[in-house]
Amino acid sequence: MKWLSLALALAAPSQAYLRFGCATLSVQRLDPVVQPGSVPSSHLHQIVGGNAFNATMDPAVDVGNKATCTTCSFSEDFSNYWTAVLYFKHQNGSYKRVPQYPNALLGSLTGGMTIYYVQQDFNSNGKTKITSFKPGFRMTVGSPTTAQGSNPGLRYTCLKDIMTRGSETNDFPKAPCAAGIMAIHHFPACWDGKNLDSPNHQDHMYNTVKGAFQNAGACPSSHPVRMPQVAYETMWNTTQFNDKSMWPKDGSQPFVWSFDDSKGYGTHGDYLFGWKGDALQRAMDATSLTGTDLKTQSVAQANKCAIQTTVKEPIDGCKSSCILRKGLN
Repeated sequence: MKWLSLALALAAPSQAYLRFGCATLSVQRLDPVVQPGSVPSSHLHQIVGGNAFNATMDPAVDVGNKATCTTCSFSEDFSNYWTAVLYFKHQNGSYKRVPQYPNALLGSLTGGMTIYYVQQDFNSNGKTKITSFKPGFRMTVGSPTTAQGSNPGLRYTCLKDIMTRGSETNDFPKAPCAAGIMAIHHFPACWDGKNLDSPNHQDHMYNTVKGAFQNAGACPSSHPVRMPQVAYETMWNTTQFNDKSMWPKDGSQPFVWSFDDSKGYGTHGDYLFGWKGDALQRAMDATSLTGTDLKTQSVAQANKCAIQTTVKEPIDGCKSSCILRKGLN
């Protein structure tokens, strides 16, 4: 597993986090957390992880036991991770889906995301017990109705090259980016210790995130249980759209999320836990990731995992907002 070994080797000496890639499982309008049972859901999502993903996912069913394959490098991770899809809006009003590429350190995965489970920060495991999520757990971060970016964990990086980090913004970059745009989603890590979900899929968690993988603040008494800090990085290859003559004449930036957000403030992510057995807890209990016994799989195996497309519609482009449906997560 050369690609995985390289990713782990780049961790800080204490190796206080899991960092791995997940290939694309599907791109379609399904959302079992916010709009369970809706076929289609209100807007398009890019989904990675286990093949138990469906329009409806019963919280009483352990995804880790139901799924049979995963697009993630850790073969015991059948969780699902998803975000909206990025489009380029042409001057004539038509839309073109922006392609993805994987993080350069994580092998030749097909699109997808880089996933993090951080214990304290990149340099330390800390002294706080990190409690794994439980079967049936789910949460969201951000909201498509947000009018202004206020969550420091939801950011963008204008990539100078594939290795660029830092210089984060809370809205879309205003100028063409040499190597594309990275969208970043940091989830809250403080749990109330009781509820696997909540009506808005956020109130059972408390957000102490400071952004940029900094050590999050202490959990409050209302949400005292420290869980792993989950984060996504999605690399959008916008380079084919860097010709400024293609951009709006008024100088505004041309990219929109699949829920028709041209500012970027409404960026959001969904998480549904599905690790097999106690695999994630074992990893969080380890003082060094090289000491864990998590099972891995090859890039070819990860890329092979997929689900059936149940929403039959064009997703790569359209002449109007035929794909871009306003709505909830």
